[in-house]
Amino acid sequence: MADKIFRVNMTTLTTSVEEVPAAWAGHGGRGLTSTIVAEEVEPTCHPLGKRNKLVIAPGLLSGTVAANSGRLSIGAKSPLTGTIKESNAGGTSAQFLAKAGCKAIIIEGQPTEDKWYSLAVTPAGITITEETKLVGKGNFDVIKSVNAKFESKVGVLSIGQAGEMKMAAANISVQDPDGGLRSSGRGGLGAVMGSKKIKFISIDPQDGTVEIAQPEEFKAANRAFAKALVGHPVSQALGAYGTNVLVNIINESGGLPTKNFTQGQFAGHESISGETMADIITQRGGKVKHNCHPGCVIQCSQVYNDAKGNKLTSGIEYESIWAMGADCCVDNLDQIAEADQIMDDIGIDSIETSVAMGVAMEAGVLEFGDGAGILRILREEIAKGTGLGRIIGNGTGSVGRSFGITRVPVVKNQAIPAYDPRSIKGMGITYATSTQGADHTMGYTIATNILNVGGQLDPLSKEGQVELSRNLQIATAAIDSTGMCLFIAFAALDDETCLPALIDLINARFGIALTGDDVVNLGQYILKTERKFNIAAGFTEADDRLPEFFYDEPLPPHNVVCDFTGEEIDTFWNF
Repeated sequence: MADKIFRVNMTTLTTSVEEVPAAWAGHGGRGLTSTIVAEEVEPTCHPLGKRNKLVIAPGLLSGTVAANSGRLSIGAKSPLTGTIKESNAGGTSAQFLAKAGCKAIIIEGQPTEDKWYSLAVTPAGITITEETKLVGKGNFDVIKSVNAKFESKVGVLSIGQAGEMKMAAANISVQDPDGGLRSSGRGGLGAVMGSKKIKFISIDPQDGTVEIAQPEEFKAANRAFAKALVGHPVSQALGAYGTNVLVNIINESGGLPTKNFTQGQFAGHESISGETMADIITQRGGKVKHNCHPGCVIQCSQVYNDAKGNKLTSGIEYESIWAMGADCCVDNLDQIAEADQIMDDIGIDSIETSVAMGVAMEAGVLEFGDGAGILRILREEIAKGTGLGRIIGNGTGSVGRSFGITRVPVVKNQAIPAYDPRSIKGMGITYATSTQGADHTMGYTIATNILNVGGQLDPLSKEGQVELSRNLQIATAAIDSTGMCLFIAFAALDDETCLPALIDLINARFGIALTGDDVVNLGQYILKTERKFNIAAGFTEADDRLPEFFYDEPLPPHNVVCDFTGEEIDTFWNF
């Protein structure tokens, strides 16, 4: 069964199944979402208006048994940044879309009536149904209700109250293999889905399968690829402690942003560390290792139980723990986990929202360290859409503007995540130059700056950081197109068998003959396509800069500032 494009017009409430244009055939995941957004969306359009489009695409290897290939890409013009945006997540939907023969879903237009709808995806196409019962409900109620309607397992994408209210930090939630939630978190894509008046999307692949052009070659490549992944020491550390293994490591480096980016170390770091978290999970009968999508061999997710042994949340990441923990000075993992569960339910980015809380604390809305106050604001303000709730729900920049705060850690209005760019300078280049606002996953220089993966580069020195970030951003764009988890990059940088095995997987899947140069060219094409969209939307080199305070305020304990000139940052695009 050849893959098709499934198109949905919410203005006319019609759907169609289309052939894949030849120019799109070699793309998947982020490569495809960015290609379609760049081709079909007016760069100057209002992100919440009828001219924006929401594009959902599995990766090139989605739906296969390839290890770690279950990521789903969702793209649009971002209501948070105003840039092109791709956000990806695990869960089961990528695999199910691929098995349904769907290359991408393109959702355009807006309903003319004030009604909500759901979409049901099958191999035959998409059905639009008016939705009344689940409007106003949280994501967990949606997942439970949708699953009850099907005899077999289905994929579910949904928005919570934040998406319905079109908050700029709203995410799109993706059901995972255990009925939990993963998030396409960054950039406010839940608000775009809300602007289309779509509450949820169900994906039933029925008996669909993905055809492999060269099955034996595919099996051999997958064995080599999986072996490289599980054998890497960073993969093993992630499996033991989750991504939260980084708390102590980044704190030791002096790059753990604390108290709204005024310090580089957090006195309470041990209380929120991955090691402490693993001990608590074990004591309470949770799961230290857990997969966010089928076929994951790293298993960096986890299931965190409360003190009574009941599941509280799953898949809570280092960046989210840092944001409410060190940045807001909360050293209570139970409060952090409860906040994560609430944010999952109301459908809002746990990085953006928690960093916004840190700025709100600087404004005096809360005291630093007030975890109970954060929980109250999430429940009573954001979930209910009060004035304060909307200010925080619209992101970190919104809080800074509303309260007149100048220490606002954003680039292109998106919150800077868990690595201070003054003391980990490679991340500063990634945050400044990313086509999608500050985003650690775009070019994760922590690999080389801190973990010594792919070599070593002093995080306190400017030397080589632009080239490092550039190379990683190119590689990441290509990885995001395959449907692979970003964490394959550790093995790809260190194990000479890993990247060739990945290329062999793609070649065997489609019966083609890609080379390493083709992969690099793909990554470069994606970055250039995204940048071209942003330039047409009005962005200039002046937007590729960090906030002023990073240049002016030395960060303890190293007492360093960002010291890149604008000219040095701009050399990033010399390729």
